[in-house]
Amino acid sequence: MGLSIGIVGLPNVGKSTTFNALTKAQNAEAANYPFCTIEPNKAVVPVPDSRLDELAKIVNPQKIQHSVVEFVDIAGLVRGASKGEGLGNQFLANIKEADMILHIVRCFEDSNITHIEGRIDPISDIEIIELELLFADMASLNKRIEKLQKESKAQKGANAQLSIAQELLAHLESNKPVKTFAKKESEEFITLNRELRFLTNKEVMYGANVSEDGLESDNEYVKKVREYAEKNGGIAIKLCAKIEEEMVGMEDSERAEFLASLGASESGLEQIIREGFSRLGLISYFTAGVKEVRAWTIRRGDLAPKAASVIHKDFEKGFIRAECISYDDFIKYGGEAKAKEAGAMRIEGKEYIVQDGDIMHFRFNV
Repeated sequence: MGLSIGIVGLPNVGKSTTFNALTKAQNAEAANYPFCTIEPNKAVVPVPDSRLDELAKIVNPQKIQHSVVEFVDIAGLVRGASKGEGLGNQFLANIKEADMILHIVRCFEDSNITHIEGRIDPISDIEIIELELLFADMASLNKRIEKLQKESKAQKGANAQLSIAQELLAHLESNKPVKTFAKKESEEFITLNRELRFLTNKEVMYGANVSEDGLESDNEYVKKVREYAEKNGGIAIKLCAKIEEEMVGMEDSERAEFLASLGASESGLEQIIREGFSRLGLISYFTAGVKEVRAWTIRRGDLAPKAASVIHKDFEKGFIRAECISYDDFIKYGGEAKAKEAGAMRIEGKEYIVQDGDIMHFRFNV
């Protein structure tokens, strides 16, 4: 399991620069990952997690394997995209597959970079993109309604889904996103969303892209984006796409010093990845051996057999037990053997809810 984030934004807001930074990060890490070919509009980058480095100091593995996040560069979003302007609906397939949306918004002034709308107004920019996503949801829902109307004449179950679909369409037509629909918990809506993967039902992070001078304190544009995000259930993260690109090749110490000089302790992209994990309810557990120390991504609340399945699906079917050590105990006692001697290793069964940072070994029947 991994996290997929679709990047959207109007032209000349910093979307391409942000994606370039991610692509460079991907290329810098390519030796650590078994990816032979990655599509031009995708970048797979590691999830920052200092706990892996601390585990590696104890285990001394041959390699360290982070969890990864896939960023997808969504092209074609301009005013009228849902009606075929720009690259039109070419963006739909990619963005539907994404778990969440990163909306890059221009929060800087630069006379050398023309804004497609002829002004700097981040809230207006956001509304243009979100309206296009709303129109795209309406278009896909209308097609589904046409199909349900035909099916309802022969299938009893289709009537209930048709009713929900029509209610949802009315909701969208009043310029309200799917995420605020009152009947999202109904079985009929869940089925619709599974099939159509509504764009306005996805979690959204707003990337407030500023100039280098704007990192230390929020300018008026950033403040407006933060207010909008809070009002609409999203989150705003400030970043400077240009600096993110410059930092890719830096050593950790150099990077930390550079960020500190700009009044920041963590890069914008690191914040985006961390918040993405948090908002989607994702956590990591670890395996730690001489071959590798590795992070595995699961959903918060997953039981041990489900967690085992991300290593191999057969592990869930043949699950016997899990041997667990908390991250804090593993570090405290200096490794598995000493933690076991101290009684810090636990034997957990099928009902165990895996905790963030657990170091785990699974026993299973082949």
